[in-house]
Amino acid sequence: MKAFDLTGKTVLVTGASSGLGRQTAVTASEYGARVVITGRDAKRLEETFASLKGEGHLQFTADLTVQADIDQLVASLPQLNGLVYSTGISDLTPARFITAEAIDKTFKVSFDAAVLLTAGLLAKKKLEKNHCSLVYISSISTRYPFVGGAMYISAKAALEAYARVLALELAPKGIRVNCVAPAFVRTPMLDDTAANYSQEAVNMIEARQILGLGDPEDVANSIIYYLADASKWVSATSLVLGGG
Repeated sequence: MKAFDLTGKTVLVTGASSGLGRQTAVTASEYGARVVITGRDAKRLEETFASLKGEGHLQFTADLTVQADIDQLVASLPQLNGLVYSTGISDLTPARFITAEAIDKTFKVSFDAAVLLTAGLLAKKKLEKNHCSLVYISSISTRYPFVGGAMYISAKAALEAYARVLALELAPKGIRVNCVAPAFVRTPMLDDTAANYSQEAVNMIEARQILGLGDPEDVANSIIYYLADASKWVSATSLVLGGG
């Protein structure tokens, strides 16, 4: 449908070297977008780049926890019609074992980098007025927390709060800001959970989701809605993708 067509739009996707970021980049290209991808792993980023449909795409290796990398990335970018912030980590730690280092590690990637990247894009006027949509990937865990997830969930909750304020600030410019909050999806991050903790934990997670685990495409398709003109009257929301 035309309302979901991304032809003529340029979209930056972070964390595009794997998982939800990779799938979002590929799906956006299938809908006609010119996609700019970034991530820390050059080899895996190249694999994503090779999977993109169409022409004119760009790739930049960058560590968004490093301000110099953010500055260099922003300076290299064309004008954007969309941003998908898909960078984050899940480091499960019971509350009694949380350290200053754990807080710093989680928030640097999942919150600080998103805020500083967005600030850079705004300062350098890289976001098209009246034709731009920003999407941040949160988590259903902000509503349904789990034991050991204090740092991960806190960072995502902060990201959602930031996005709502940003939506207010950017509304006069015609720039929309939204979040998607998926439940557990079949990605390398879920594989890490199984490896670092137990497959039984993953099985329990899947049992709680009455429609089962999601696939990366399920999240990517919802992000396409936010990037496309189909959602041009939607801002300051967070869409729960919960599998029931």
